[in-house]
Amino acid sequence: MNKAIKVLYYISLSVSMLVGLWHFFVPRLFQWYDYLPMQYENLIVGIDYTNYCFSALLFGISLVLIILGKSAFSLNRETIIFYTFLTVVWVFRACLAVFIEPWPLEPVPAAAISQLVASVVLAIMMVVVSVSLWWARR
Repeated sequence: MNKAIKVLYYISLSVSMLVGLWHFFVPRLFQWYDYLPMQYENLIVGIDYTNYCFSALLFGISLVLIILGKSAFSLNRETIIFYTFLTVVWVFRACLAVFIEPWPLEPVPAAAISQLVASVVLAIMMVVVSVSLWWARR
């Protein structure tokens, strides 16, 4: 397997894992609860559950795939499918940001633009790795 693909594999998963870890702290960092009326406790709990489950899954899947790196480069079908699934998640995120629901530029335009660019770059990196793994497997 090409060394550049291996580097992209580990970089993309490390970034994905860090995004998952970072998301555990997003509600507090960006004071999500200041925008919600406190009488809607069910809404707050639902948002927390969604965010924490997303964070745990993104962090966990990325970590597992880092651990399974040798398996991926041995062209193990199941590991490649697993990586491809995570690739689809990031491509979906990038498509949402670019085409469907762009992040609002208010209150911090730089944050919105950097999230857009980062999600697109990460999605492209992961597509390159996924296609390379499938190509090598055939």
